[in-house]
Amino acid sequence: MRSAYELALGAALACAGVVFWTLGERRHGVRRARLLLAGGGVVAADGWDAGRELRRVRERWRAEWWAPVVGVVLGLLGASPLPVLAGAVAVPFLRRLRRAAEERRERERRTDAVIGLCSVLAGEVRAGRQPGEALSLAARETAGLEEARAGVLAAARFGGDVPGALAVAARQPGAEGLLGLAACWRVAVDQGAGLAAGLDRVEEALRTERDQRADLRAQLAGPRATAVMLAGLPVVGLGLGAVIGADPLGVLLHSGAGVGCLVVGGVLEAVGVWWVVRIVRGAEVV
Repeated sequence: MRSAYELALGAALACAGVVFWTLGERRHGVRRARLLLAGGGVVAADGWDAGRELRRVRERWRAEWWAPVVGVVLGLLGASPLPVLAGAVAVPFLRRLRRAAEERRERERRTDAVIGLCSVLAGEVRAGRQPGEALSLAARETAGLEEARAGVLAAARFGGDVPGALAVAARQPGAEGLLGLAACWRVAVDQGAGLAAGLDRVEEALRTERDQRADLRAQLAGPRATAVMLAGLPVVGLGLGAVIGADPLGVLLHSGAGVGCLVVGGVLEAVGVWWVVRIVRGAEVV
């Protein structure tokens, strides 16, 4: 029975590998076809590039898809379907964590772009350019407006509602600083106040807020590392048990007490990680 189960798991793993290899080859074929049609019938031979291949693997294999692979490997080692099931259940949670991290990086990148936009715009205004022309140049040199660039530049060129367009662009996560730019623009147009001076204050405020977040993140790096280390200790314990020949997987996966300990330990581990993440996120918000 055990050998048949191992053969079934091995066949499933082999089939998954064939599927991923086929998808990769099909994407590569589509890419070559597009190059062929775009290049007039000539496609240069692709040399093997280790960096490019690593990027392809990283793009194809998101972090969450390693969980089923690890589950299958542990299932083969322990001759049990429980690790496979756990790996499949972990996929949506890991995907959520990955997307949250990507959204945070995108938000930080957009904040930096808004700061750069304010800095370049203030410099262009001080150089004697009109606000509309200065905004067009600053938008070309930076990515602070992104998708809303066309609407904002159209409003600036044809006398439209520039503050309103900037307020719409500020709805993007991380682009809230554009509201300060909109207020400076409105005050400069309506009351004739200096636009460059207002932009300097907005830029300084945004930089200060960004530096405070970076400092807080640096201070929270220690608790994060401690939480990761504590979360990984059970895995280290299983490895040490296997090294000394105690067969921890056999005990955990093939006995009632072991399965009970595994379930309780997994629940406590998940609750602990969730609690630490909640504390860290609360500290970042404050």
